[in-house]
Amino acid sequence: MEEITAAYVRRLLPRRDPMGHKGTFGKVLCVCGSVGFSGAAVFAGRAAVRTGSGLVYLGVPEPVWPVAAMKCDEVMPFPLPSEEGKLSPLAEEAIRQRAGGCDAVLVGCGLGRSPGCDGLVRRLLDLPRPLVLDADGINALSGHMDALSRRRDRITVLTPHEGEFVRAGGDLSPGRERAAADFAREHGVYLVLKGPGTIAAAPDGRCMRNPTGNCGMAKGGSGDVLAGMLVSLLGLGLPPMDACCAAVWLHGRAGDLAARQVGLWGMTPSDLLDRIPAALREVTE
Repeated sequence: MEEITAAYVRRLLPRRDPMGHKGTFGKVLCVCGSVGFSGAAVFAGRAAVRTGSGLVYLGVPEPVWPVAAMKCDEVMPFPLPSEEGKLSPLAEEAIRQRAGGCDAVLVGCGLGRSPGCDGLVRRLLDLPRPLVLDADGINALSGHMDALSRRRDRITVLTPHEGEFVRAGGDLSPGRERAAADFAREHGVYLVLKGPGTIAAAPDGRCMRNPTGNCGMAKGGSGDVLAGMLVSLLGLGLPPMDACCAAVWLHGRAGDLAARQVGLWGMTPSDLLDRIPAALREVTE
C-alpha cells in the first residue's frame, strides 16, 4: 500500500491566490456540539480556520452557543433549536439555509445521540454539498446504512475510529486496509479509518496509509480537529481523496511537531491546532 508523503501532499495543495479574498478560500459549515461536548464544536471550527478556510460557520444547539461564541474569535457560531441539550429536528431548515451558501459541510463532532438528533442527521444526507460525517454523525447511521444510497452521486467522507467503523457495519477481520477499501467501495463513500497508520480509501479502490502522528494524539478532541481540517480542504475545492490524504498527513504532522515541543504525555488537541500552520508551511512554502 502506498504511503502519503510530504512530497505527495505538496503536490495536492493549491497555490494560495495572492489576490484572493475571504470568499475565494472556501466557506464551510460545521454542525457540531451538544451540552457537555462544546469543545468538539470549537475544535472543529477552529481547525477549519487554521487550515485556510475563508469563512467558517458553526451551528450549535442553543445552550452551547454562549460557550462557542466566547471561545471562537475567528469562527462564526450561531444557535440552532435544541431539545435536552442536543440538536432538535426543528434545526433542519436553518441548517439547510446556511449550507446552501457554503462549499462543504461537516456534521457530527460532539452531537450526542437522541432519536430526534439521529433522525436529523439522516435527513441531512441529501445536502448537495460535499459532506463530512464524523463521530455521532456516523453513529446516527448505525442500522440505517442504506440511507447513504441517497448520496451516491455526491461527495461523502466518513471519518470513523475502529469502534464507529464497526457500529456502521464495517468488518475489520480482513485487516484495516482491506476493510477500509471494501467499505468505501460498497457504500460509495470516501473513508478515513483513524488510528495508528490512518487509512484513506476511495470508492474506486484507491487506498493510502498515513505515516505521520503519534500516541500523544490519542485524546478526546483530536478527531474533531481532523474533521475540521478535512472540511476546510473540501471547501477549498480539493478533490475528495486528495483532501483526505492531505488532511490526515497534516493532522499527524501537527501532532508530531507538538510531541517534539511539549511531549507525548501532556500534548492536547489545542497543541495540534497551534501547529497546523507550521505543518502547512512545510508543504506550501
